[in-house]
Amino acid sequence: MPSLGAHESVAGGLHLAFNRLQQVGGEALQIFTRNQRQWHPQPLTEDEIALFQAAWQKTGSLPVASHASYLINLASGKQELMEKSITAFAAEIHRCEQLGIPFVVIHPGSHGGDGVETGLARFGTGLDLALEETGEEVTVLLETTAGQGTSLGSRFEELASILEHSRYPQRLGVCVDTCHIFAAGYDIRSLSAYTQTLEEFDRQVGVGWIKFFHLNDSKQKLASRVDRHEHIGQGAIGLEGFRSLLNDPRFVDHPMTLETPKGDDLQEDRENLLVLRRLIERDASV
Repeated sequence: MPSLGAHESVAGGLHLAFNRLQQVGGEALQIFTRNQRQWHPQPLTEDEIALFQAAWQKTGSLPVASHASYLINLASGKQELMEKSITAFAAEIHRCEQLGIPFVVIHPGSHGGDGVETGLARFGTGLDLALEETGEEVTVLLETTAGQGTSLGSRFEELASILEHSRYPQRLGVCVDTCHIFAAGYDIRSLSAYTQTLEEFDRQVGVGWIKFFHLNDSKQKLASRVDRHEHIGQGAIGLEGFRSLLNDPRFVDHPMTLETPKGDDLQEDRENLLVLRRLIERDASV
């Protein structure tokens, strides 16, 4: 079965994210290694690294991914922002290396009105420069986006272009966000719609590039281009879309994490994970 989990807070210490994940019965974790709203976070300390790795080992070394800062825009046409983004992303990859985290998820950025082709070219250049400064232990996952404003990555062909033109394709993969692809116009509400969308992804990109999933229902309708996450089965996607994904044998070993709203008691994570697990069928196939 897929490894189901959630993005959890690191408040009080990176290692405490594992405690929170265990409280909700999760099997896969996503975190921010540092405050996602800061350009110059403090380096990791030896104690932080040791506590994180010890807590991780106690869980049986479940799948973990980091999500890069929302400030980073490797597609920016502003030189200062581009330079800051490259430095910040290289630092994020380095933190993942220190912690032993194998995946870092990043949005393909925004072209700022300069056009998709220009933005994709800039993103590819910035991405390669960040990869040049880091080792090969961490795989960078390009996240599918909803297509708000001038953001890149809402069309499968845009992801394919980045993968095709990078000088380091062996260090790249894709993270599929269910809310984002739905908001971008790719229907997954029924088995037939899901099958058609995945066939399109396979034609444009190749399903082998998918390494990770974000499981989020959508508050907004199909092709709204609005990124608003909803609890599983309570949004415009509905349960059947998630049933199709969870029972797709191609993704039986993939980590899948929630990014749905929640309170301090994490009850929403427990409820969403229970809903998801009830959709998994034994020996099912698409």
